[in-house]
Amino acid sequence: MSLTVSPELLEAAKTGEVKPQDFLDCVRTSLPYAWTVISELAQRRESTGAEFADNTTEPPTDEARGQLLRCMASDAMRGAIERHFSVRLAFQNCHRVAVFDPGAHGAYERFIRPEAQLLNQSPELVNC
Repeated sequence: MSLTVSPELLEAAKTGEVKPQDFLDCVRTSLPYAWTVISELAQRRESTGAEFADNTTEPPTDEARGQLLRCMASDAMRGAIERHFSVRLAFQNCHRVAVFDPGAHGAYERFIRPEAQLLNQSPELVNC
């Protein structure tokens, strides 16, 4: 299961009245590793003024890897996180998540190119 949803939040979802902050809180508490990685990247990108910041450290456990994969695979979660941190997210492999300044079109396009994906491969990450 991707998220641990409280009965109250589930009821709000049934009525179509989920507050954005309640959804973000659910993501943050359900996927703490993914949330920490993304929030630290957003802070680093903001503090340095760089076009993007990316994570190149493999997750410490399969559970952590799963959290990152689930978070990045969900359009709803990605969109909510992008809006919350005012960034654009991109993802390669099982761990290389990047946060981009929304205006950094060139850097983003280079990151998501097939060539960048291929150059980011390594035998150690075949099963990630």
